[in-house]
Amino acid sequence: MHEIGPRLVAHAGVTSENEVLDVACGTGNATIPAAALGAQVTGLDLVQGLLDVGIARAEGLDIEWLEGDAEDLPFADGRFDVVLSAIGIQFAPRHDVVAAELERVCRPGGTIALANWTPEGYIGRFFKTLSPYMPPLPDGASGPPLWGSDAHVTELFDNVTWEFSRETVDFVNDSPAAFVDFMAAEYGPLVKAREATGERWADLRSDLIALSEAMNTDEDAFCVPSEYLVAVGRKN
Repeated sequence: MHEIGPRLVAHAGVTSENEVLDVACGTGNATIPAAALGAQVTGLDLVQGLLDVGIARAEGLDIEWLEGDAEDLPFADGRFDVVLSAIGIQFAPRHDVVAAELERVCRPGGTIALANWTPEGYIGRFFKTLSPYMPPLPDGASGPPLWGSDAHVTELFDNVTWEFSRETVDFVNDSPAAFVDFMAAEYGPLVKAREATGERWADLRSDLIALSEAMNTDEDAFCVPSEYLVAVGRKN
């Protein structure tokens, strides 16, 4: 999954002349390659622990790391030439609020570039499998896979012209079960689901293993290509 960040930076056309914001940057998968090109980069995430990992990975690159919320960006209107998010913003609950903030902090003529799992891809179907086991979404919240829909992204933004494409990244492990157990230990949404389901975790785990087996392309181990949407927009 680490390759998604550099791919998105390339799609966005980041150069050393740009001031760049990476929203919900996590451990810096897009932040760091943007900074390596010489851009002036800020990485923002809600979780300080992820930022700490990014700082350690950055190896002396000049990056501003900030703890903050994608729904309330602490920046002036039109500050950034490029606004990025690589598999990050789709986990913020209020999609319309996030979109308004991304658009607000991007300068006129600037670029907004997003990578998000599609509903039809492996991780999108992973979320669909999780859904019956989880409490209903709160009022005003939308499901994460919607960010992987062209129509949804287009509808969210008032003043952005988009180009869309789809790419895949491979998830690999020793077996479908081993991959589900890895995700249950390391992948935030599934960690929370495992904790919330209690005795139902065994059933959810079984359903996720069945999904993974059905989509597996490797007879001897586990390999599933997962599709994500690349949305590159120009703010008008």
